[in-house]
Amino acid sequence: MECKEKENLKDCPCTWSDCPRKGICCECIKYHWGRGELPACFFSKEAEKTFDRSIENFIKEQTKKSQ
Repeated sequence: MECKEKENLKDCPCTWSDCPRKGICCECIKYHWGRGELPACFFSKEAEKTFDRSIENFIKEQTKKSQ
């Protein structure tokens, strides 16, 4: 399967400008999952800006949405 990095970059919400995995979703997911985190695309814009990519933060944000 060919990586569609340029296409992925159009929708990538990651605000870390120096990220070497930006647009390379498979590497991003592998990196963050290995750290017990989720990538930026799982979070709202507001939550992503905190750089807290923890699963706990994801659950907290989702819980707020459903209330």
